[in-house]
Amino acid sequence: MTTDLETLVSVRYLVDDVDAAIAFYTRHLGFTVRTHFAPAFADVTRGNLRLLLSGPASSAGRAMPDGTKPGPGGWNRIHLIVEDIDAEVARLRTAGVEFRSDVVTGPGGRQIVLDDPAGNPVELFQPRT
Repeated sequence: MTTDLETLVSVRYLVDDVDAAIAFYTRHLGFTVRTHFAPAFADVTRGNLRLLLSGPASSAGRAMPDGTKPGPGGWNRIHLIVEDIDAEVARLRTAGVEFRSDVVTGPGGRQIVLDDPAGNPVELFQPRT
């Protein structure tokens, strides 16, 4: 596991429930918990990706000066490479994971978008061989 922050690429996701997000990313997508400051924040890693899971009580969840409150969701997403997208989709569907789309084939490979428990998107991508 990589622990040197200078070698990690960090992405922040706002989540409704930090513990549910930790369970999702570690159980279904192979992440490892790096730190956990319940209930506000945790970070999990997979390879050189550090995913910051910021709950409503975290500093990232505080309202902006105009009153706008940051929240989960949107379409920007982390992109995870998989070897066999069909097998991953079947495994995750069996586990009850919800998908935003079906598998789509493009010029570079095949992809599908799923949601974490807070509604943040995650893309699984199998490169064309």
